[in-house]
Amino acid sequence: MNRTEPPLAAGEAESLIGFLEYHRATFAWKCSGLDDAGLRATVGASSMTLGGMQKHLAYYEDHWFSRCMQGNKRHPQWAGLNPEEVWAIRETPEALHGIWQAAVDRSRAQLTETLANGGLDQPAARSFPNGETPSVRWVVLHMIEEYARHNGHADLIRESVYGEVGE
Repeated sequence: MNRTEPPLAAGEAESLIGFLEYHRATFAWKCSGLDDAGLRATVGASSMTLGGMQKHLAYYEDHWFSRCMQGNKRHPQWAGLNPEEVWAIRETPEALHGIWQAAVDRSRAQLTETLANGGLDQPAARSFPNGETPSVRWVVLHMIEEYARHNGHADLIRESVYGEVGE
């Protein structure tokens, strides 16, 4: 897998984006080359699947970068769904990858635009229900955490399906 390590010495925005991109690439690696059965495999008592994770992460890419950070309406693909419903797999492996990749591409463009217009310290366009507003920095750090957590899950599932151990 071709993953670029985060920069060892860079500014804050470049470092954060480097870690986010590293975790996105790790997740793409864990989901690569799997057929339908591989994307539906579970571990133990959990119902979590790699295919479900692809949709979950695509949903949250759109939620945090588009909806929260930029204040856009929910992406039409997620209209009427709650976050738990996105785990259901009704798509082919190719479609699942496409859903995730399209969301990542939109998020990259939105983050680039947002950073060009004010940097990491600026508040997100949408506040939480309690009235607090996260910064763009918080949104980026939250997505790094989201990918890091699910990459651990993906390691376990991938190992159970193909015996491949993560690094």
